[in-house]
Amino acid sequence: MIVTTAQLFKHAYGKYAVGAYNINNAEQAMGLFKGCISSKAPFIIQISKGARKYTDKKMLEAIIRSADEIFPEAIFAVHLDHGDEETCYDCINSGFYSSVMIDASHESFAENVAISKRVVDAAHKKGISVEAELGKLGGVEEDIKVEEGHACLTDPAEAAAFVQQTGCDSLACAIGTSHGAFKFKGKQSLHFDVLQKIKNLLPNYPLVMHGSSSVPQDEVARINAAGGTIAGSMGVDVNEYLPAAKLGVTKINIDTDGRLVWTRVHREFFRDKPAEFDFRPPGKIFIEEYAKFIASRNVLLGSANQLDDLRKSLGNK
Repeated sequence: MIVTTAQLFKHAYGKYAVGAYNINNAEQAMGLFKGCISSKAPFIIQISKGARKYTDKKMLEAIIRSADEIFPEAIFAVHLDHGDEETCYDCINSGFYSSVMIDASHESFAENVAISKRVVDAAHKKGISVEAELGKLGGVEEDIKVEEGHACLTDPAEAAAFVQQTGCDSLACAIGTSHGAFKFKGKQSLHFDVLQKIKNLLPNYPLVMHGSSSVPQDEVARINAAGGTIAGSMGVDVNEYLPAAKLGVTKINIDTDGRLVWTRVHREFFRDKPAEFDFRPPGKIFIEEYAKFIASRNVLLGSANQLDDLRKSLGNK
């Protein structure tokens, strides 16, 4: 069942964070749904601009609709990740998305407010939730690239003013994470002091954490042992997910980790079976491995075993 992120956040706030996972194909969709059903967790399917172009946006929508029929017990939102204004309007008018993200964080504060408010006004007319972003995360994600020297944390006072002026339903904050596999150099923690200040100024308001993959070192090691050359990668400490959720983070984005699982499965499969050319056997392995990964992350997010209570709160007993 597709719901809005606002409905998910109302149930999750202060207790757990909803996992937001990017998908690009049928194998990822199947693994995601299986993992969330096995862990009894609500979730958010994220579709990026790149994913909409990978095959065709209608193909991806059809895959999700089919998964919704195959797994009728699932409760999830369909969310546009890092959309520009034009893409947001396309998704709002499609009748399929229940949530969109407008990312104008690269603009000045005033321009970010203006663009985000236009998207909010258009989305709310159709009952669609809107996520906006304030502050800049470092790193690389598809067509987004921010050098570390230009990354900046979200200013708590600006965050409060931004939400008041735009009416957005949730706000992505820069609190020390970054996009991609190369997040931190050495040991680095989230800026919980900044998060606490934002929560104080925006009580009961849903916050979002982007760039939150943990970049598991065992996955990286296995990829490298199978011919990969990923070096110096470091991710978010998974033990910081729940503390962040207690401070108002209700949505945590995890994408890179899923790509690492895909890479590890396929590198190992074709290393061990170099004469194989059928893509379905490693695809089946990936579905199961990705499902296990998703279930493990839902436990760490606190969203596991929340599905039945959420269903009751939505009036679907």
